[in-house]
Amino acid sequence: MPLRSIPGQPTPIPAILLAGGRASRLGGGDKCLRLLGGRPLLDHVIQNLRPQVREMVVNANGDPTRFAKFGLEVVPDEIAGQPGPLAGILAGLDWAASQRPGSEYVLSVSTDCPFLPADLVARLGEAAQAGAHIAIAASNGRRHPVIGLWRVALRKDLRLALGLENLRKVEAFCDRHRTSAVNFPGVVNLPGGAVDPFFNANTPEDLALAEGLLKTPGRG
Repeated sequence: MPLRSIPGQPTPIPAILLAGGRASRLGGGDKCLRLLGGRPLLDHVIQNLRPQVREMVVNANGDPTRFAKFGLEVVPDEIAGQPGPLAGILAGLDWAASQRPGSEYVLSVSTDCPFLPADLVARLGEAAQAGAHIAIAASNGRRHPVIGLWRVALRKDLRLALGLENLRKVEAFCDRHRTSAVNFPGVVNLPGGAVDPFFNANTPEDLALAEGLLKTPGRG
């Protein structure tokens, strides 16, 4: 099966790290480069995913050298105008089809989620092996459609939806295809408390909360 991995080895699929957010509620710029615990948010995402996938690329537009220190290839949107995460997912699917033609699925994650679960790919992969063309994460009664496995063969439909229909909502595209929502435990325990594993940092208050979660009580 395409998603079956050797015990102890990362799943043989690539991941596209969606770093195109404009961070409007954080004052602009690259949200994924904001610091959490002295490290960029993107670094936390990479650390969490590295044991789970074989390869990662970053989806971002503009000058790619700002991501040089992470040592990952940067793949820009092919659809002009920064139309949102669906364009980043399409860029990842196209990259996989061209550069990793043996890949049947691509993992997508948002780069403002620093606490992704260690079994993310394994559990989404079970849904894909059961026949889902898209397998997305869910927790606490909410779906997180940007975090999921996407069948590479969907790229033609996605390109048409973006280009001809001007579709922008990720869930609207998911609803057109065989999609499975995989429920994860609602909390992950950190030194400073518990939080949803798909917590995302959108505001200064979110970053401050995340800082507190990383600190052991009683220690600065």
